[in-house]
Amino acid sequence: NGCRKASLFGKCQYLLTVCSHIYFPTCSPKYPSCLFFQYNTQLGPPYHILVDTNFINFSIKAKLDIVQSMMDCLYAKCIPCITDCVMAEIEKLGMKYRVALRIAKDPRFERLPCTHKGTYADDCLVQRVTQHKCYILATVDRDLKRRVRKIPGVPIMYISNHRFNIERMPDDYGAPRF
Repeated sequence: NGCRKASLFGKCQYLLTVCSHIYFPTCSPKYPSCLFFQYNTQLGPPYHILVDTNFINFSIKAKLDIVQSMMDCLYAKCIPCITDCVMAEIEKLGMKYRVALRIAKDPRFERLPCTHKGTYADDCLVQRVTQHKCYILATVDRDLKRRVRKIPGVPIMYISNHRFNIERMPDDYGAPRF
């Protein structure tokens, strides 16, 4: 009769019926209820910001105080969070990065325990922002940014022109864009 079923695999399994070049979806991807269009309604002050290893290193290189620069970027109280995997990654870097380790052990940073095996920080951060949509991810790593952009509703903080910037954040929150 000219109709056939095609199965496409992605994050969710889609089953499409193709009939006369018209696609009829029989299943749609599930998004959390906290997302309003493309914006995450769970985000609000005080902001919890997951910090990556290279974000700390580039902040030191740009001579930026992490907590103060985050507050300047978002115009609100910020709580930088660091996972056990990121802390282990900084400790593995050795004596050359002892300043980064001292900053990571700052009492203003909230320590988040990891329950998974292994210490690969990128997978840990992606898993955490996927499960809990209340975080902003602070990173300079291109590959990690590319992976997080595929997750709806997760803003990314990065460093450019010796200041912190944020992408994918609603215009109602934070500092004005320049």
